[in-house]
Amino acid sequence: MIETFDVTLPNGTTLACRASGELDAPTLLFLHGFPEGAFIWDDMLEHFGARFRCVAPYLRGYGGSSAPAEVSAYRGRELIGDITQLIDQLGGRVAALVAHDWGGALAWAVAAQHPARLERLVIVNAPHPATFLRGLQSDPAQQAASAYMNYLRRDDAHERLAADDFARMWPFFEQLGATDAGGAKWLTDELRERYRALWRISLCGGCNYYRASPLHPPVGPDDPVLTLALPPEATTVRVPTRVVWGEDDRALPIGLLDGLEEHVPELTVVRVPGATHWIVHEQPARIAAEIEAALAA
Repeated sequence: MIETFDVTLPNGTTLACRASGELDAPTLLFLHGFPEGAFIWDDMLEHFGARFRCVAPYLRGYGGSSAPAEVSAYRGRELIGDITQLIDQLGGRVAALVAHDWGGALAWAVAAQHPARLERLVIVNAPHPATFLRGLQSDPAQQAASAYMNYLRRDDAHERLAADDFARMWPFFEQLGATDAGGAKWLTDELRERYRALWRISLCGGCNYYRASPLHPPVGPDDPVLTLALPPEATTVRVPTRVVWGEDDRALPIGLLDGLEEHVPELTVVRVPGATHWIVHEQPARIAAEIEAALAA
């Protein structure tokens, strides 16, 4: 059974959470991405709730969580603070941190900078910052695949995305989720309505992640991203890590996995042919199995 509750953190942020399992069980923490919500993890909460305390928060800016208006409130330090303070509220250490997309970006940082707060890391189609920066700086294919990020950085992006019944939102699922067998068959009418309800209150906050991030395709020869360097102490992950990657991800090609072992010494990579960026929706049983494998390792 899935329950809902709010957690107010010491930094003043309130996170609306979905959860399952007993309070005294080991904790699994699940982080969603853009343009998703905590409910994408409901299958995992039901699967693991008999053995674990499972918690899936709506990230800052989403759902019923705090949604500051200032773009500066969505910088990495602030977002990472939300997650580390939530972990502290949940007992100080989680058995696994499981994350997708933007949630994965935060999870990579938490694992690198606060390794004592998690025993394992499970990443689902979310690039490590070092390999992503490499692609944004020097790979024309990655720059083209990530071009949508600069659209989302526009001041009016959230208004444009909301227009005409979110006409510009559905392609994120229907095109980025396309496979040779057809795209986004998992996107049922019921799920569409659930996303409409989420997007009515979350698009500005979601776009603020892109506006605040230094990582985006360069827009000219003097773009600061071209000279950005990430220090190893901020990006090296020394907890056991399992990366699950849908190989048909059009926004995040599998080349982002190249060289990942240089930044993650205890690394297992699982490639899933035929799966896209939205593998959590497409293959929940496979995701549950990969989390089980990570917990058993």
